[in-house]
Amino acid sequence: MKQSAGLLLFRKTENNLEFFLAHPGGPFFTRKNEGFWTIPKGEIMDGENPLDAAQREFEEEIGIKPQGDFIQLNPIVQKGGKKVLCWALEMDFDQSKVFSNTFEIEWPPRSGTLKSFPEIDRADWFTYEHAIKFINEKQIPILDELKTLKKSKIN
Repeated sequence: MKQSAGLLLFRKTENNLEFFLAHPGGPFFTRKNEGFWTIPKGEIMDGENPLDAAQREFEEEIGIKPQGDFIQLNPIVQKGGKKVLCWALEMDFDQSKVFSNTFEIEWPPRSGTLKSFPEIDRADWFTYEHAIKFINEKQIPILDELKTLKKSKIN
């Protein structure tokens, strides 16, 4: 089973807990919004430490090096069967500064033309109520777990 690793950033604002989510780039997601946002994540390379992979992927996709105290969350399984290992991190930054790496695909299909697209085309902070509308539904348990931990353990 393939595995991915990702980071769920959170911040406290007044009386709210906010979650940092990213929207996948590329032509397949241009018109897809609700239910398609995600935590920044990616595949774990052979022999790579999962937390190192989560940090590497975050930096590649968001352009910011994540630093702080990482909180391991329970893994989830996506619709396609891929297991996602996840850590939460309290960290605040300006989402307008997101700078993603790119990937190339043939576009339009069968055109013979390669085009480059950002892996993440935008990112933003969401309250829980908004996050559950926009995030991939299989990732909602990650938000729920962090929200529960936040109430009981995270100061």
